[in-house]
Amino acid sequence: MREWSVVEHASELDLAVLSEGVTQYGRSLALGGNARPIACLVHESEEIVAGGSGRTEFDRLFVAYLWVKEHLRSRGLGSEVLAKLEKAAHARGCKDVLIETFSDRTAHLYTRLGYKSVAMIPRYVGSFTKHVFIKSLDGPSGERGA
Repeated sequence: MREWSVVEHASELDLAVLSEGVTQYGRSLALGGNARPIACLVHESEEIVAGGSGRTEFDRLFVAYLWVKEHLRSRGLGSEVLAKLEKAAHARGCKDVLIETFSDRTAHLYTRLGYKSVAMIPRYVGSFTKHVFIKSLDGPSGERGA
């Protein structure tokens, strides 16, 4: 017998079932992707103070998270994390990077780091604009881009 429910607070387990179902269905359609997780973590006194994570798949690095602890921001640490992820992804054969942000300030940073805007959705969430960027990892001579 089928039961329906619309709830405000679904359990973590129920949400995990949905997430895993969508992921597995997508993987069944995207044959040959060989998705592999990737992360770069910065530790100070055994505490993570910065890092980035995502996956490499279909010759692309997909950055899911890039974070720097508040008191360490604006010192280049996030750019260094991103550069290390790019280098590791390039070593895996990735040709480019896709990254997204809701922050206009971060969007300007990505532009300065060589990322090209491929989409912008104003008021994506409230007053926040969603920015989507791509950066090539192959320079004109086949070397990793800056």
